[in-house]
Amino acid sequence: MQVPSPNRPCPTESIPVHSAEGLTEGGATAHIRLDGQVYTLRITRTNKLILTK
Repeated sequence: MQVPSPNRPCPTESIPVHSAEGLTEGGATAHIRLDGQVYTLRITRTNKLILTK
């Protein structure tokens, strides 16, 4: 296994990367459904992410 250097990001291999702004379509919240449950993803005013059930 390759150890990432401080100047090089860890390889993501096959892990998908999604933009939070894309998920919220430019807004501050998005709903994410998993196994019949709906979660809310919120971008705070300080640009932190909060995921709640």
